[in-house]
Amino acid sequence: MRRPLNRPHGAGAALLWDLLTFEKLMTNKVIHLIYWAGLGMIALGAFGSIGAAVGVAIREPNFFGKLLAVPVLVGGLLVIGALALLWRSFCEFYVAIFKISEDLTALRQDVEAERARVGQRSPQ
Repeated sequence: MRRPLNRPHGAGAALLWDLLTFEKLMTNKVIHLIYWAGLGMIALGAFGSIGAAVGVAIREPNFFGKLLAVPVLVGGLLVIGALALLWRSFCEFYVAIFKISEDLTALRQDVEAERARVGQRSPQ
C-alpha cells in the first residue's frame, strides 16, 4: 500500500511540490495555452494562404491569372480548416487522456480509503 506523502504548507510550496511529485497534473491548464498558440499558428497560415492568392492575382495580368487565384484561395482555406479541426481533436484527445488519469487517481484513493476503513473495523 502506498504511503501518502507529506505535503508542504503554503501556496508557493504546494505549487513546487505539485511540480516535483506529479501527484497533481498541471497539463489541463497548460493545454489551453498550447491550443491557442497552435490556433495562432494556423491563423498565420490562413493569412499566408490569402496572401498567396492575392499575390497570384496581382502577378498575373490577364483574366486567367486572376481566375487561378480563386482555387488557390479556396484550397488554402480548406487546408487551414482541416488543420484547425485536426489541432482541436488532438488537443481534446490529450485532455481526455489526462482526465482518465485523474479519474483513476481518484478511484485509487477511494479504494485505499475503503481498505483502511475495513481494516480498522475488523478485529485481528
